[in-house]
Amino acid sequence: MADRSGGTSPARLGLVEPWTTPTLEKLGWWSDDGPVAGAEEIMWALARSPDPHLALRTVERLAEAATDWPTIDAELRTDVGLRARLFALTGSSTALGDHLVAHPDRWLLLADTPDRHDPPPDLARRTANLLRAVGADPGAAPAGAPGGSAATLTGGEAVTALRTAYRDELLGLAAADLAAVGDASLPVMEVDDVAAQLADLALAALHAALAVAVAENAPEPDARLAVIAMGKTGGYELNYVSDVDVLFVAEPADATATRIASRMMRVAGEACFEIDANLRPEGKQGALVRTLDGHASYYRRWAKTWEFQALLKARPAAGDPELGQAYLDTVSPMVWKAAEREDFVGDVQAMRRRVEEHVRPDHAERELKLGRGGLRDVEFAVQLLQLVHGRTDPEIRSPSTLKALDALAGNGYIGRDDGANLAASYRFLRLLEHRLQMQRMRRTHLLPAEDDTEALRWLARAARLRHDGRRDVVGVLLDEWHRNARRVRRLHEKLFYRPLLDSVSRLPADAVTMSADAAKARLQALGWASPEGALNHLRALTGGVSRAAQIQHTLLPVLLEDLADSPDPDRGLLSYRKVSEALALTPWYLRLLRDEGAVAQRLMRLLGTSLLVPDLLVRAPEVLRLLALPGAGRPDELTRDPADVAASLLTTVGRQNALDQAVASARSLRRHEMLRVACADLLGLLPVGDVCDALSSVWCAVLSATVDAAVKQHTAQAPAPARIAVIGMGRLGGAELGYGSDADVLFVCEALDPGPDADAAAVKWATQVAETVRRSLGSASPDPALVVDADLRPEGRQGALVRTLRSYREYYARWAEVWEAQALLRARPIAGDRDLGERFVDMIDPIRYPADGLPTAAVTEIRRIKARVDDERLPRGADRSTHTKLGHGGLADVEWTVQLLQLQHAGDVPELRTTSTLGGLREAAAAGLLSADDAAELTSGWTMATRARNAVMLVKGKPGDQLPRSGRELAAVASALGYPPGGDPGVFLDDYRRTTRRARAVVERVFYGW
Repeated sequence: MADRSGGTSPARLGLVEPWTTPTLEKLGWWSDDGPVAGAEEIMWALARSPDPHLALRTVERLAEAATDWPTIDAELRTDVGLRARLFALTGSSTALGDHLVAHPDRWLLLADTPDRHDPPPDLARRTANLLRAVGADPGAAPAGAPGGSAATLTGGEAVTALRTAYRDELLGLAAADLAAVGDASLPVMEVDDVAAQLADLALAALHAALAVAVAENAPEPDARLAVIAMGKTGGYELNYVSDVDVLFVAEPADATATRIASRMMRVAGEACFEIDANLRPEGKQGALVRTLDGHASYYRRWAKTWEFQALLKARPAAGDPELGQAYLDTVSPMVWKAAEREDFVGDVQAMRRRVEEHVRPDHAERELKLGRGGLRDVEFAVQLLQLVHGRTDPEIRSPSTLKALDALAGNGYIGRDDGANLAASYRFLRLLEHRLQMQRMRRTHLLPAEDDTEALRWLARAARLRHDGRRDVVGVLLDEWHRNARRVRRLHEKLFYRPLLDSVSRLPADAVTMSADAAKARLQALGWASPEGALNHLRALTGGVSRAAQIQHTLLPVLLEDLADSPDPDRGLLSYRKVSEALALTPWYLRLLRDEGAVAQRLMRLLGTSLLVPDLLVRAPEVLRLLALPGAGRPDELTRDPADVAASLLTTVGRQNALDQAVASARSLRRHEMLRVACADLLGLLPVGDVCDALSSVWCAVLSATVDAAVKQHTAQAPAPARIAVIGMGRLGGAELGYGSDADVLFVCEALDPGPDADAAAVKWATQVAETVRRSLGSASPDPALVVDADLRPEGRQGALVRTLRSYREYYARWAEVWEAQALLRARPIAGDRDLGERFVDMIDPIRYPADGLPTAAVTEIRRIKARVDDERLPRGADRSTHTKLGHGGLADVEWTVQLLQLQHAGDVPELRTTSTLGGLREAAAAGLLSADDAAELTSGWTMATRARNAVMLVKGKPGDQLPRSGRELAAVASALGYPPGGDPGVFLDDYRRTTRRARAVVERVFYGW
């Protein structure tokens, strides 16, 4: 399009569509020579519109609809405010533009009339306007009160009148809100002022809708009904398009009151906005209307924490004002005691999860309200702080998020800068939300996609953003959105934890900090059972002026947030302090936590769950580096191949010359590997089979390396007279070790040279080696014990520690009992002379896999022994339903069942010849000895019991077969097994009992033959 105006053209002003010039000419604002005299400012105002094309189209329609268009046109040429409001409004909102076209005389609502600079309409003026629209008397008592006003319009006529009046009020408010978009010289309305006026307008609409409902249902003269505003309406922070949350209180709460409330909701819904009464007691299933006593009784007995959180914003909205105030007076004391509830922390965590679950994954980065760093984060955190500290400080009890945030900062509960920054971010996000909703008057909280440039440009202009010379307006919008979202994403760090550290640090005398009591209250509400102890830990970690203290001050807000989500924050913080003090001289420790966020997050989860991890970590700090997330093409270093680990351990220990050095090296590597496996297990990276395999592999490597070192020591002066082999038994032989399992073994030797005294010399020498191995590994150590248990040898503890291969053969041929044959089912060579170990296994195969199966008497004996073990070895006071080893459906039940099947059938079914319990179950099912369902139930029972037993060791730091009955230890065990943090650990107990009960039913049929 040619430039015919000495520099001004429609294209330059953003009007690039071919129809724009004819439209401007039609309106009398453009000619062949350029802008018509007196219309230049109109053109520039049009150019400043968020969408000039939409604005021009709408104004064209207005010109066609308005009988007084010449008057409007004349005013546009002289009235700066009218120009700014009209073009900003019509370029921002199709819905309000349509309303203006449908009612062209409403243009006066945008003009600079004499009352334009009066104070904005308050609730009383707006209520009077909407009441008059439905024919109610604004001067009478409110509808819902005895003798209250009622509308003269009813039905569809009332709905239409109310809709028009409501949109008129909305039109005037939106025009004032957008005025500064159209002309920078006009005043800017703060977003919180807009939100407060929208809330007042909603209350006015509720008054009018209630007047219509009363007129249609004729209550008794003394009946009373109050409408209580909740949510954003109650908090003076409503959006342009939002549900209005309410509760109803009535005296009496009869059928008439219910009909009035229902009709009021329909009238408001058809005319103005949807009304949501689902925050009422019992939600959708509860009565719509209750008496005051009914509400009070419910909140005293049944209400959840989230319901008290919702009541933070309750205020009388319409109806009988005395009844509304009585309701508020009744529930307010309960609200400020909610933080004292036993389940407060669990409820808070559940609420946080529900917020996150509402976000669609494909919308997460564009969600203004529910996404991370969104509006709900700020509102939720402010409300939680109010519940915690509002018990003793009435000044922070405002229902308004921004006012409450200001009070929290002013009274020292959060930092002043943090409060100001979060308030600024909140206002920015609310501004974007308002503009998005205003466009089509639809409820939305979703930013346009980043590739939708036109939509983003419109939003940026509507939000008064401008290009800055370096970035276009879209770039400015996206940068501002990401900057504010990032600032809010650290919400809990800023609002919850930083002030705690400020309170225990040395700050200037004029700095505002929380009192010790306030800090304790916050820690208690966030899940710490011992707030005083937690504060002492924080003081110890951040005290002084060292570089480490400064880094801790930076780190701890993030770490405390992660600890608060762990099963035991108290224990986690104590463990963190111990680890930090133990590693104080490790130069990379704090730097790693500061620079690798994943390492810090994973560590807090581990410390808040397990006592074993911190005990090992202070002696194996290098494992911390393995907590980093895997990179591109690099697997997670926590999940190494057990064979590689064993080979590395044997090579490293083999380089040591002295026995004590070899043992120390083996212990160190075992500690490292046990910690690595424990971390991977707790983080859900290793299934239970891999955990057992890894622990068994490292135990075998330690034994093998120690045997080799002991042999080397005992042959330093003279050649060895014999060879020695170590046979793994029990869980070690089955590669099913847990964290606290002993190493069950047999020692076997063989003389190297024949001779009458060769065997005696061989046994003597091999016994010295075996005793050296047991003594070296069993010496005192802070690590989990390395117990080498040889009690499964012939004649038990009374028998020789080491026998020759010939002696074992003779013993088993003459004296072996059925339980010894059963014990040999798990025998496999693990250390020492490999050939000797294999020949031992070949020797015992006919004993453990009898060719003719198991005689009936032997089966009976095995069942008798099992019943005796169940009766005599279960600890006094133990709960058989949750004892992982000897309980019903536990480890012993499943293992004895598999071993009985092996003794009976492995002679004929070679596939059953395995030392693995789960392998035996698979082969028994494949051979038809077990049904697939029975094998699955036994597998589930064994897996559940093994995982639970390992979890008990991880949580308590010491072996244990009994599951905790309740409390934080049970929650930690459940968390270690992958159950949601903050959930009910009783769910885990129910799952455990159900799984093992089903396994026990199979055991009773298959093992006992019942």
